[in-house]
Amino acid sequence: MIIRKSAAELDVMQQAGAIVAEAHALLGEQVRPGVTTAELDRLVDEFIRSRGGVATFLGYPGPYPYPASICASLNDVVVHGIPNDEPLSEGDVLSVDVGVTYEGFVGDSAHTFKVGEVDGEAERLLETCEAALWAGIEKARAGAHLSDVSHAIQAVTEDAGFSVVRSLVGHGVGRDMHEDPQIPNFGVPGQGPVLAPGMTLAIEPMITAGGPEVVVRDDRWTIASRDGSLAAHFEHTVAVTDGEPRILTAAPVRVS
Repeated sequence: MIIRKSAAELDVMQQAGAIVAEAHALLGEQVRPGVTTAELDRLVDEFIRSRGGVATFLGYPGPYPYPASICASLNDVVVHGIPNDEPLSEGDVLSVDVGVTYEGFVGDSAHTFKVGEVDGEAERLLETCEAALWAGIEKARAGAHLSDVSHAIQAVTEDAGFSVVRSLVGHGVGRDMHEDPQIPNFGVPGQGPVLAPGMTLAIEPMITAGGPEVVVRDDRWTIASRDGSLAAHFEHTVAVTDGEPRILTAAPVRVS
């Protein structure tokens, strides 16, 4: 069942989303060669707590409780990378997913950061993934179908010669991190539920520079591209309204 949120509930989700956006801005200042993802995890956890929030991912149920406050996915890792003590290197790309629970509601957003200078293909992959996110958000309007969002993401991604990861999806979000509906990043338009004001969606293109297939690594959380190709992940929590989509996790940290 898709849960529509009241105006008051959306305002609380916006507050949760603001903490997420500030966490990404903080990460943007700290991601650089030599820093470890464990250090970034501690930094974000402390920041979230200082703002009165809770890191939604910490302890999240899965193969075992997720052991960190952020997901830190490096290079060919698509999602759910576990922070560690390995220093980042020049030319890496790092996708960081941040979830915050504030007064009972969740904000969820991801951004892929460049570590120092990256090559042209990595630059193009990140630009395409972010463009795909905005194309999907543009379709998140009352009266549209859910697959209109999916199709827009697929079109931008594949027109650039990249692949959508088909086994991973976006999702509804609200009091829980994962609510109905699931939001594939591919599909024909005009299918699925009709969007209505008050629906809240975590729209999140996950794409690779190679093929769409993924593997789950031995830690049972980390999901990486099967062919080892570079991956990117951008996400916002978005509310459907009577007019423009409302981005509850605020403006993204732009690729620079």
